[in-house]
Amino acid sequence: MKKKLLLAICLMATMNGFAQKKDFSYKFYGQIRTDLYYNSRANKETVDGLFYMYPLDKLPDADGKDLNATANSSFYTLYTRLGIDVAGPKLGNAQTSAKVEVDFRGSGTTFSTVRLRHAYLNLDWGKSALLLGQTWHPLFGDVSPQILNLSVGAPFQPFSRAPQIRYRYQNRNFQLTGAAVWQSQYLSVGPDNVKSQNYIKNSCVPEIYAGIDYKTKKWLIGAGIELLSIKPRTESKVETVDPITDIKTSKTYKVNERITTLSYEAHLKYTNENWFVAAKSILGSNLTQLSMLGGYGISSIDKRTGEQEYSSILNSSSWLNVVYGKKWKPGLFLGYIKNLGTGDAVTKLYGTGTDVDQLVTAGAELTYNVAHWKFGLEYTLSSAWYGSMDKYEGKIKDTHSICNHRIVGVAMFMF
Repeated sequence: MKKKLLLAICLMATMNGFAQKKDFSYKFYGQIRTDLYYNSRANKETVDGLFYMYPLDKLPDADGKDLNATANSSFYTLYTRLGIDVAGPKLGNAQTSAKVEVDFRGSGTTFSTVRLRHAYLNLDWGKSALLLGQTWHPLFGDVSPQILNLSVGAPFQPFSRAPQIRYRYQNRNFQLTGAAVWQSQYLSVGPDNVKSQNYIKNSCVPEIYAGIDYKTKKWLIGAGIELLSIKPRTESKVETVDPITDIKTSKTYKVNERITTLSYEAHLKYTNENWFVAAKSILGSNLTQLSMLGGYGISSIDKRTGEQEYSSILNSSSWLNVVYGKKWKPGLFLGYIKNLGTGDAVTKLYGTGTDVDQLVTAGAELTYNVAHWKFGLEYTLSSAWYGSMDKYEGKIKDTHSICNHRIVGVAMFMF
């Protein structure tokens, strides 16, 4: 199936040089990308280190030596990609278009296989547009860092491509965005820290996003709000012990558990011939499906049925990115996350980085850019403060810091 998909994209791309269907046009594009990286220790990451997030805590062996304090390095071409943009005939008063884009990142622990990145159709009426399909999550939006690391700023920057129904309306300098979003490749974390599609599938409620942007030739300023409502479990198992016989019995109960959270974001971007300055700040609750830190904790348990209630971890996350130049482009990236706790007493936490109190990242890069080519080198220093959970507020206390030094070298040919 994957080979057929890739063959279909290549065949569609070659149609540019041959007779095309009336009112259709095709634009084939892609890139060959190579990534060489080095880390001074083990990290929270995916794709065998290509998608880097933050350093892992100490893991002492029998002699007290840190098992995670081991350097690692590798070289990959998994983010080579192919895509096609299609402009189609009008449907009523709407201009139609579509996009299909794949790379070779694979999924899970399976790499070097075809993976769908974007696949959507778009209806554009001029002032308004309707998109159906998979593309960047609205919280990723139109403002993201220009850095070499493939995480594109995660976990400070929301990172996800997701199936969605998105409507945009633009009037002069203002743009309104509304979207219903589901989960596919990027999933929420639930009980036992397991990622699953079932949490939102059983909820029957998609993520809801609403945002507003003000745009000029050089400026983009906006804000948005995100609602997420998931069902962590639909059944629970309760074990009891007979006080006389000491015989253990287990009973299963159907439960109706749900956790609903709101998250808020603000962003800005300034661009001209030489400068790129962008920033984003998020007050996020349970945004693990967006490659961010967070999750939720158990705040109460029904003694008979085992049904649980939850409180979400609140995280404040911000980043700033400054890049200058055309051919030679130096850039700086700064990111900061603070765990603000659950606000309620909790007994257990589920999520990503639930034992991290704060995270700081600073990066510097230099890229050389000419037509169709990019070469770059980037250094990143990340520090994570780990500790134990305060069960009364869900905050992290008694912290200590762990650092990682990361170097990335990138060569890209774009066509």
